[in-house]
Amino acid sequence: MRDILPGLQARCAAGTPFALATVVAVHGSAPRDPGAVMAVDGAGSVLGSVSGGCVEGDVYEVAREVLAGAGPRVVSYGVSDDEAFGVGLTCGGTIEVLVRAYVSQAELADLAALLDLIAADLPVAEATVLSGAAEIGARLVVRPTSSPGTLADLGTPGTLGAEGLDAAVTGDARGMLAQGLTGIQRYGAHGQRRMQEVAVFVRTYAPPPRMIVFGAIDHAAATARIGSFLGYRVTVCDARPAFATRERFPTADEVVRAWPHDYLEATEVDARTVICVLTHDPKFDVPLLVAALRTPAAYIGVMGSRRTHSDRLARLREAGVDEAALERLASPVGLDLGARTPEETAVSIAAEIIQHRWGGTGRPLGELTGAIHRDR
Repeated sequence: MRDILPGLQARCAAGTPFALATVVAVHGSAPRDPGAVMAVDGAGSVLGSVSGGCVEGDVYEVAREVLAGAGPRVVSYGVSDDEAFGVGLTCGGTIEVLVRAYVSQAELADLAALLDLIAADLPVAEATVLSGAAEIGARLVVRPTSSPGTLADLGTPGTLGAEGLDAAVTGDARGMLAQGLTGIQRYGAHGQRRMQEVAVFVRTYAPPPRMIVFGAIDHAAATARIGSFLGYRVTVCDARPAFATRERFPTADEVVRAWPHDYLEATEVDARTVICVLTHDPKFDVPLLVAALRTPAAYIGVMGSRRTHSDRLARLREAGVDEAALERLASPVGLDLGARTPEETAVSIAAEIIQHRWGGTGRPLGELTGAIHRDR
């Protein structure tokens, strides 16, 4: 959704009806994750992608039918379907796609309110009925309990058709939002747990995860660029005013001039945050890493040679850091790609971050067997 957010907002603002196709389930290997979207308007223009090209042509035709009044639909494409082979889904998996239209001014205004929340990086979840006793396409927007005001105050009304169902989905969506999860939940017609009458797709939109890069060097500039490309909100921090400048880091969301450990202790770090320490200077590294290892950060990568790393570990032990904490450090930082340039090193760092996130092996796929996307 974020990939095509400006285009969707423009259509809503102009009152242009369109159909929105959303991947709601993936089984096995597939090009896009649940939540990937493609929009098709009455003029036939397309935004986004649901399959990287495999089934776009067929989804386009379904979207045109829905936009013409056919009603919302859930379509499935998989290797067991002759039709799927015909439209080109050859990657071995199955995807399910919800296609629904936004035609009336009220529908466009409701969607615009949701898009505004996403654009403002405010946490929000959207629940949509896929099948069963409730109306297919019925939607409900859910905010965290700590959010001020009501849904109506936020311009995001909605209902799935039954008070009990709304209450059950709201509770579950808030839990999923807190964990950054997206997926299908099943309920009874009135929200009863452990029943299968109604399938509801819950898409969560949490603020982008953070990447904090310490050390305003050329490798940091390349790492900041690839961090932005991967969807992180990137901060570059360095204590040296001559180096920590906006001109040197134009793609970073913010450039901070402060002692690294002071900044880290004063800023928000959660379980999705990645920390890249590229300073390789003990007077910065040791107090910074002591602070970093107290956080729940998902990844703490540290640049330096093996000799530098050995010396760093000794200094951290002297500072009271235990062995379990030291094992969290990814150092020397990055995967062994043979990188030489700052840009190649940034790719190596990004590859290791992705590996940590999804539990990959870091080995060439050609050397492995079995499913490529094991956790889907």
